[in-house]
Amino acid sequence: MGKKGFLGLALAALLPLTAFFIFRYFGDKVQIMPRHYYIDSTRSHVEDGKIITDTVWHKVANITLVNQLGQTVSLDSIRSVNDTVRNKILVANFFFTRCPSICPKLTANMHKLQESFKKSPDYVQFLSFSVDSERDSVPVLKKYADKFNIDHSNWWLLTGSKKTIYDFALNEVKLGLQDGEGVDSNFIHTPKFVLMDRNRVIRGYYNGLDSTDMLRLLDDVVFLNMEIEKQKPKRKWF
Repeated sequence: MGKKGFLGLALAALLPLTAFFIFRYFGDKVQIMPRHYYIDSTRSHVEDGKIITDTVWHKVANITLVNQLGQTVSLDSIRSVNDTVRNKILVANFFFTRCPSICPKLTANMHKLQESFKKSPDYVQFLSFSVDSERDSVPVLKKYADKFNIDHSNWWLLTGSKKTIYDFALNEVKLGLQDGEGVDSNFIHTPKFVLMDRNRVIRGYYNGLDSTDMLRLLDDVVFLNMEIEKQKPKRKWF
């Protein structure tokens, strides 16, 4: 992403402010939210004599790994400091530190996203899963993180059992189902960024090498953060 792309990323952060007020007061009439992915099941109940069918969306399972600081962490442990919103929005990708091709660019673009939310770090968590855990030890991940000036507070570079990470990527994040790409189950190497909402429901896949997709991801993170506003009573100004 060049200077123009970075400028576009910065400017795009201002656009959702307008969308916020549109959604805040006309949310039911404006379709701006990222779609949901993968139905686990449906269930029905009777309400006022009518059968109502509810969709149960696939919730990404918890996973426990070790981050670049040597801390054992899990998705369940990701919490906002804000008591009213305990879970964070998640942005994840898969990489390895020895990658000479797409990974440095993916990490650089993830860092630009992190910088975009520098003033609001409490509602988004960035996750980079190593697909080469045998080589990507904690010290290696820490050195890589420092190389890219990563803020450790809301971005974890994660390592652990290869089987655990690969099962998570294929069966929970479902990378192999995207765009018919057929991600290799023996070595996952993908430019995809994955967006999950506060309930760990997948809400989007993005090409981490494409500036347009990165702008869309930035907007979608902001929109998901506003999703809770729909449940709040409207503020009275008089």
